[in-house]
Amino acid sequence: MNIRINEDRLIKFAVQGGVVYPKCYGWELTSRGESLLLPSVGGITYNVKVGDPVFGLAGDHIEPCVSLSSDPKEPNKDPNRAFNTFSCIGNEAIVISGDAKGARGVVTGHHGGVEHVIADFDDAALEKFTQDDKALIRAYGQGLSLIDYPEIKIFSLDPAVLKKMGIVAAADGKIDVPVTAIVPGMLMGSGLGHNDVYKGDYDIQTSDSEAIKKYKLDRLRLGDFVAIQDHDSSYGWTYRKGAVTVGIVIHTDSHLAGHGPGVQTIMTSCKGLIAPRIEPDANLGIYLKIGRWR
Repeated sequence: MNIRINEDRLIKFAVQGGVVYPKCYGWELTSRGESLLLPSVGGITYNVKVGDPVFGLAGDHIEPCVSLSSDPKEPNKDPNRAFNTFSCIGNEAIVISGDAKGARGVVTGHHGGVEHVIADFDDAALEKFTQDDKALIRAYGQGLSLIDYPEIKIFSLDPAVLKKMGIVAAADGKIDVPVTAIVPGMLMGSGLGHNDVYKGDYDIQTSDSEAIKKYKLDRLRLGDFVAIQDHDSSYGWTYRKGAVTVGIVIHTDSHLAGHGPGVQTIMTSCKGLIAPRIEPDANLGIYLKIGRWR
């Protein structure tokens, strides 16, 4: 990467959380008027990993591997607010209790609304995890910036991931960012208007299957980097013509109206200084050798 960053100014410190119990919402009404009862957010998920397709599962908003929370009873207050805010994608997560103690994983995203931090661990650790276990995260990355591009904002990203993304300076004053897909802003749904882009996500609406196929979003995988057109995430998710947001797919599809695969913002430019370039291997799992690439 030929772009200067402020890595030497960042703070690294510890935050701690535990496995959050999976939620049961009971019967839910889909965008097609059906009632479904499916597994959803939270818990320890053995068979969904970074790299898996986001579509086709008998589940809704599935979070891969392990979902963590510091205080599920008070998700929008400290200490859980700090746990979510300062845990960055790519940070190391270390199990500090139970039979899986000592296992090391990687933060792969934050899920807004429920306020979960999602972490990837290998199968050996997953088999030993219980709902009582806790993990310490070496929080590092909030405050990351591109020194020569002050109008591009970075959120919730470990510098080590940024360096592996293949970002390069472009001749026209923009930066070139590899992504697996480009999402039209009109498809973004649940989460719009929220200002907590640093600790949550917003969803690609998938109720229009033809639009999903048209823009080749039916191929999306967990961990994929995507660009969202005409969206500015500087101070909350909003439509702004010409703006560009880059994010990572952090949970699977949903059957609910206005919902779909969740995308966590990692980068945004209100002036469109981000030039997305299609690269099929632009996936967090490939960069860090986690998930299906372990």
